[in-house]
Amino acid sequence: MNAKEVEIVNPNAKILQFELRDDGTFPNNPKLPLILYRAALKLPKQGGAALIEELLESNRWDGTWRDGIFTYHHYHSVAHEVLAVYSGSAKVQFGGPNGVTQEFTMSDVVVIPAGVSHKNLGASDDFRVVGGYPEGQQPDMCYGKPGERPNADENIRRVPMPKTDPIFGRTGPLIERWK
Repeated sequence: MNAKEVEIVNPNAKILQFELRDDGTFPNNPKLPLILYRAALKLPKQGGAALIEELLESNRWDGTWRDGIFTYHHYHSVAHEVLAVYSGSAKVQFGGPNGVTQEFTMSDVVVIPAGVSHKNLGASDDFRVVGGYPEGQQPDMCYGKPGERPNADENIRRVPMPKTDPIFGRTGPLIERWK
């Protein structure tokens, strides 16, 4: 069974948007909001990760991987990132220590603009995500350390916009909200 044989996208997903500004340590993104898709996917009990990978890749989001989310603040200055939960749940903080904290559960998806810090504050033992990046983008790792900026700031300004929404394709919340 593949993503084309079973419809895994929930057209009634609840969309949340967060504007996360520079906090002095983490640049976050001066133009693009973090987009959280609540209950965006209709996943089977088994095989959800492979279906998510296929969906992302069909929507031109590449470099997919499976794992959790690091338990320390980090961000990518040269790539946007999508994370889709296929198992368990976690409390995740976005935007640095003074940012927003969201519960992230199976079927939720978040699109993280370049520069936005993220950190796993605690997760169930079975918490797993599929991650990926817009076609042509590969992430670096930044930690909010002295010396990363202003180079990271310039990198963030140069990251191209994705051509598609990772879940909804040519249309969708990302295309509508990231202009």
